[in-house]
Amino acid sequence: MVMTSRTTATAVNPVLRVPPASPAAAVAYFGASLAFHADVSDVASALAADGDPGFVVVDSRSTASWDQGHVPGAIHLPTALIPQQAAALLDPAVPVVTYCWGPGCNGATRAALALAQLGYQVKEMLGGFEYWAREGFAFETWEGGERRAADPLTTPVDDDADCGC
Repeated sequence: MVMTSRTTATAVNPVLRVPPASPAAAVAYFGASLAFHADVSDVASALAADGDPGFVVVDSRSTASWDQGHVPGAIHLPTALIPQQAAALLDPAVPVVTYCWGPGCNGATRAALALAQLGYQVKEMLGGFEYWAREGFAFETWEGGERRAADPLTTPVDDDADCGC
């Protein structure tokens, strides 16, 4: 059906079938989302800057997964071990950014929940290790350092380019 000035978008458009939230509700929701999430590009930028980024990165995956590749400087703390090992590895005054495999895995969410239940301030790194590698950031494996070419579907391939986000 072609929309005319007399046809409402909500009658024909599945996107607007449920109307958008009010601006005030959107501010609350998206503000909360940013309080809970960070993307790999922002995490990489903060880690690459001179000085202390003000947070630690936690890889919540298994040892085999960690060995395949992990963010340089990350702390390896599998989700199942958080209750027993978090206090020995993490400073409660320093925010934590968790990650797991990627967008198809909610392991970082489970790790973030476990850490929050212990009193840590925590964010989840959206995209996980998959997008860290796909965006061309260096990572460490059990064999040493590695870096893959940036995937043009996830990030500008020019090192100096800014995605504009």
